[in-house]
Amino acid sequence: MTSQRAIVVCMLLAGLSACAGGGADVEHHVSMVSQGKELSDLKLALDAGAINQSEYDRLRNKILSRGR
Repeated sequence: MTSQRAIVVCMLLAGLSACAGGGADVEHHVSMVSQGKELSDLKLALDAGAINQSEYDRLRNKILSRGR
């Protein structure tokens, strides 16, 4: 099912790019943040009170599980 979903998404994106307004300049920026930077930023958010301990634990586990 996941591969079918990926195919559908690719087809939709191809269709959208085909009707992108004819010659319009399109810029796409991808930002890659390291797992360490994400964890560091998450700790800063916890220390600043922007998130609580349970949110920190949940998000930390999510970040760490992506690296496996």
